[in-house]
Amino acid sequence: MAARRFVVEADGGSRGNPGPAGYGAVVRDGDTGQLLAEAAEFIGHATNNVAEYKGLIAGLRAAREIDPDASVDVRMDSKLVVEQMSGRWKIKHPDMQPLAAEAREVFPRGRVRYSWIPREKNKDADRLANEAMDAGKAGRQWEPRSAAASVPSAAEPEPLETAAPKAGWAAPADLGTPTTFVLLRHGETHLTPEKRFSGSGGTDPELSEKGRWQADRAAEALAARGSIQAVVASPMRRTRQTAEAVAARLGLEVRYEEGLREVDFGAWEGLTFAEARERHPDDLTAWLGSTKARPTGGGESFATLTHRVGVARDKILARYPGKTVLVVSHVSPIKTLVRLALGAPPDSLYRMELSAASFCAVQYYADGNASLRLLNDTGHLR
Repeated sequence: MAARRFVVEADGGSRGNPGPAGYGAVVRDGDTGQLLAEAAEFIGHATNNVAEYKGLIAGLRAAREIDPDASVDVRMDSKLVVEQMSGRWKIKHPDMQPLAAEAREVFPRGRVRYSWIPREKNKDADRLANEAMDAGKAGRQWEPRSAAASVPSAAEPEPLETAAPKAGWAAPADLGTPTTFVLLRHGETHLTPEKRFSGSGGTDPELSEKGRWQADRAAEALAARGSIQAVVASPMRRTRQTAEAVAARLGLEVRYEEGLREVDFGAWEGLTFAEARERHPDDLTAWLGSTKARPTGGGESFATLTHRVGVARDKILARYPGKTVLVVSHVSPIKTLVRLALGAPPDSLYRMELSAASFCAVQYYADGNASLRLLNDTGHLR
């Protein structure tokens, strides 16, 4: 059977350039022209070019979610993006380089072609971008007009590798207030002290007595800090219990995000590392050596995790621009957020210690850059 062909039309805009920005993208069947998916999002304060690139990435992700083996014709009215992604123009601006790298990783090289179209032929993507900006102005996020037109949220493309962010301890004043993620790993379960694989494909254990104590200590510390404005958490039991303990203390509600759940470790769920190495040595070696390798039994690769977490990150950033958000998650998603913020290689995941109920913090700026502010803080547990 011949591979499917999709047409992605994407656009982005900024009212002020830079200013309040949003993107829109549609995916069509390349043979029939049938509309298959729509995506749009308000992304806060950004430039036109940043919004256009983010629209491109959203359109490619939506196409890959439908069929990862398809070929894609991208059509945009942005001459800059088309020429840069086609390789005819150099990408000199540091804000564009990581976005272009992210777009290239969604489909394998050679499967995507780019062409410029006049603005009047890109009306659907332009309309969606304006709908997203209108929604942002009203203090909400864009929502599809029908469930059939929405873009699935669980994209599973190749790993998102971005250039190292340039923002440091002091961001330029014109970037505005950054969005801060305070990253909280859940408290202990009965599996934690034994360092057993405990992902989203296992028994979904609850917090132990010590884990509940840790969640309470985290809640006390955050209440004393007094800056948390929203709480978002993985929907797994241990993260729900941790997040609810904090939210109750802060008087906030918890919003759950599927993309923050732990990796599915397949047949390794419940095993120690030594037990997994003894029973499945070749699979474990392959998993440690490649982000595309999956655990025994069909679990998730780190490539899948990276994209899932990247989508969740972007959704939270769009919903809470300039806010301080408590993100309650697990070891692998939190390490991935830290890694992406640093622009570090995939094997850096194995060089981070992340204790139960520890805090990390990352700040995200309007130009797409990030700054790691805290890693594995456990002072509140002493």
